[in-house]
Amino acid sequence: MQATAQRHPDPAPTAGINDAVQPAFISTLVRTGIGVSRYGLVAILLLIGGLKFTHAEAQGIQPLVSHSPIMSWMYSVLSVQSVSNLIGLIEIGVAFLMALRPISPRASFIGSLGAVITFLITLSFLLSTPGAFEAGYWYPRLGGTGQFLIKDLALLGASIWTAAEALTRLEMQKL
Repeated sequence: MQATAQRHPDPAPTAGINDAVQPAFISTLVRTGIGVSRYGLVAILLLIGGLKFTHAEAQGIQPLVSHSPIMSWMYSVLSVQSVSNLIGLIEIGVAFLMALRPISPRASFIGSLGAVITFLITLSFLLSTPGAFEAGYWYPRLGGTGQFLIKDLALLGASIWTAAEALTRLEMQKL
């Protein structure tokens, strides 16, 4: 005598929503999430890129850049303000490329990759900047600099997402 398990389908996670409305609603959420992520990143990069042209911001990023094995060499070639200006130009350029998504998925993909690189570099400051983590705790407790930088983890994720979306659109255009 063999017992057979009766399988019951899991209830739909959106039980009660009209089946015709559900895909449209999900599609709207996806498009909205991608749009807010992309143009939120554009706004952030434009704003922080523009700040790089100020004396206060150039001085503010100097400890981060000077401790970075990736970027510290720049101060041997350029002044503190020139390094900050260059970083600002890159951030603004990346923002403009990302914003071109309706016109050019390719440009937006390149801009999103630039944002990925930008946020990977800023996250590396967590490892190279003294005081990013506070010692003496059993867990990685963030210091003031670490608290400032950790948001870039979410910005990195949004950059990867917008890169994937732009690349998907680019590939669809080839069909």
